[in-house]
Amino acid sequence: MTPASGECGAEPGGGEGKKPAGSGVSVSVKVTKNALRGRYEVAVEGSVVGEAHYRVDGDKVVFFHTVIDRPRRGQGLGAELIRFALDDVRSTGRTVVPRCWFVARFIEENPGYADLLAA
Repeated sequence: MTPASGECGAEPGGGEGKKPAGSGVSVSVKVTKNALRGRYEVAVEGSVVGEAHYRVDGDKVVFFHTVIDRPRRGQGLGAELIRFALDDVRSTGRTVVPRCWFVARFIEENPGYADLLAA
């Protein structure tokens, strides 16, 4: 998956679990951190279908791009991806700078993550 420059696209809204597919069949969903590539990834049935790109800037983690493959949007995968990423950031004691609208909106709609916002 190659993100388009300047875009931040995911569906409105971690870890591992089962999500319903369009046909009512459950599929395997797994979210992981790929530190070498500077992104968190969500995979369905072993194939990466979404990414949240970040960079570490001292004690802050800047999220600058989130994308979910178009056919997978609207299934809650973006929210699962960002929830996992924010929980991971929290475990490191860092704060978040949401340069991506999707991450910013997720935090706004989930006030339990507001404490992660960098001052």
